Order: sequence, then C-alpha cells, then structure tokens
Amino acid sequence: MNIRLKNAEQFEALRESGKRLAGVMRAVEAAIRPGVSTLSLDEAAERAILASGSETVFKGYGKEYGSGFPAAICVSINDEVVHGIPKKTRLIREGDLVKIDMGLRFRGMVTDMARTFAVGEVSDAAKRLLRVTEEALLCGISAIRVGAKLSDYGRAVQRYVETNGFSVVRDLVGHGVGFELHEPPQIPNYIFSGMKDIEFRAGMAVALEPMVNAGKYAICLGKDGWVFTTEDGRLSAHFEDTVILTERGIENVTRSTV
Repeated sequence: MNIRLKNAEQFEALRESGKRLAGVMRAVEAAIRPGVSTLSLDEAAERAILASGSETVFKGYGKEYGSGFPAAICVSINDEVVHGIPKKTRLIREGDLVKIDMGLRFRGMVTDMARTFAVGEVSDAAKRLLRVTEEALLCGISAIRVGAKLSDYGRAVQRYVETNGFSVVRDLVGHGVGFELHEPPQIPNYIFSGMKDIEFRAGMAVALEPMVNAGKYAICLGKDGWVFTTEDGRLSAHFEDTVILTERGIENVTRSTV
C-alpha cells in the first residue's frame, strides 16, 4: 500500500484548499431552496470554485473508464446515498434531504467534503438522522491520532451510529486524499474481520465520510452507473471532512469558519 505522506508546504496548501472548499459549500448551501434545480447548484458551485482560484476535481473524474462524472459536485436526495448527477429537471422540494459532495484542487492539493441539508420542514426522524451522522463523523475524528489505527476510527463511528438505531453503509468508504481525489488507504466507517488495520501516521491526509442509513445498510447502484441508493428506499445522510495528521496533532481543514 503506497500511502503518500505530505510535507509542511503541502499541508499549508491543504489548509488553504480546505478553507476555499468550505467557502464553496457555504455558497451552495445558501442556494438550496424549493424549486431550485440540482443543475443550478452544480453551476453555482463550479463558479465559486473557479472564482476562488481553484480547479474542479469531480468533473471528468473516472474518464479513463468511460465518459467521466459530468459535474463539479454530487447532489443526492433523500434515499440517494452518494454520487447523484445534477440535472436541470431535478428540482429541490420542501422536506428533502439534500446531500452535497464536492472537492477542489488548490496549489496542487485536493480536499474533499460533504454535507447533508434539510430543506424547510423535515420529520423529526430525518433531523435525528442528520444529527447522528454528523456527530458520528466527529466522534470518529476524535478517535484519530498519530499511532491510532483505522479500526479505532471505524469502531467509534459504527458504535455511535448503531447505538442510535441507524446503520453504516458498508460498500462505500473514506480514503486518503491530497495529491489526488482518492489515494490509499481505504478507511471503512465500521470494523470487520480481516480488515487491514494500519496505523495513522504523521504526514497523512484523509477524507473521512460516514454514510448512514435510516434503515438497513444495503445499497444499490442506479442505472446511470453513478448514483447509489438505499436498497430499502429509506433516507440516507452523508457528512465528510478532510483531516490532516501532523506531528502536533490532527486538523480538520474543511471546518473553516472564515
């Protein structure tokens, strides 16, 4: 497994990349309302990414295997877990749970993040799903330090999610990030027999992203070859942050409030 460690200069670029990405997410959040198309959210995100002096990384991703992802962000709604393709005909509705997943490259370094937003009034159960998913991510991050293991993170996330009556998606995981959008290692949000339980090391940059279902954890791939939905049709939520591990500790670079 070739884990590519980052140096101080690259960490500084990751901090700036994360700050810009968080700003783009805020711009997209402000545009989410009933009647807005998911394509318009993508267009707003791409404008904001380019205006920040950054590059898109989702658009064209996977083109070596086909046509590539056609948008700058993923917009997934309700039972869609991740990788929803923005469309002019897909309109946001009151009561939706909207998942925005995005990344950018700044000064050569890539950051990745996701948030789930409630549109208007949603059920108490939906609100609880959002809260538990975000808290599970933060709980997992709190278990990370140099020398901790992947299982420390996965156990913390899984325990928190399942204690609250929800399920963690098994087929999709977090990952290394920085030079590219997806780098080793894969980082499961749960633990399982036979997992390769490596240690977190100084110099790593990771994108941590619990995907949590209201019902069972099984998911299925849609006909477009991109979007995943819950197999039982129930709601799903997704939160993701890019975290760097330095000799001084860990930093969450996509939680900028600036």
